[in-house]
Amino acid sequence: MAGKKLADLRKDYSLNGLTEEDVLANPFNQFEKWFEEAQSAEVIEPNAMILSTLGADGYPHSRVVLLKEVDSAGFVFYTNYNSHKGIDLTIHPVASLTFWWAELERQVRIFGDVQKVSDAESDAYYSIRPRNSQLGAWVSEQSEVIENRDVLTKKLSLLEQKFLDQVVPRPLHWGGYRVVPKEIEFWQGRPSRLHDRIRYRIDTDNAWKIERLSP
Repeated sequence: MAGKKLADLRKDYSLNGLTEEDVLANPFNQFEKWFEEAQSAEVIEPNAMILSTLGADGYPHSRVVLLKEVDSAGFVFYTNYNSHKGIDLTIHPVASLTFWWAELERQVRIFGDVQKVSDAESDAYYSIRPRNSQLGAWVSEQSEVIENRDVLTKKLSLLEQKFLDQVVPRPLHWGGYRVVPKEIEFWQGRPSRLHDRIRYRIDTDNAWKIERLSP
């Protein structure tokens, strides 16, 4: 590989610290605070997150998806229910999410149970997507093997004619999932690899407990 050896690549983090006194009592409020700061710092696609699922083969599968909603119920993303991730979530309805905001030297890790959002929620979000994205949900048989890209462009052309001057309805195989967290960890890079890690987890009273983790 050109450039520095992998073992020589390192960066010392020093922008901020994170203490138990710094964080808000509710992890969703803390996430919203950090997310707003990521937007202010002009992080590229701050809502991009790594979604990891567990496949039927027993292996973890990870990919980048986009967060589209967060509230006190959980973190929502949308996809094709017949995709690899959709199949994984049917078999094992659990997942983890990871946000990495390099400009702020911050990471957020989340894991919990996963449930489909209601049809009404999926319809509402689908209705505000750009028309090309709506058509794309019909075109792509996500994760299936195809012969070449022409397969997609031809199918898109046919669908453009089919829905000409019509509202594009949401396909039944497309919709949202909500990750309902059991734990949320906020990580702030610090010098000498002595990073700050503050974890929220649900205790036996169904309340959020705040703990500091060793780096």
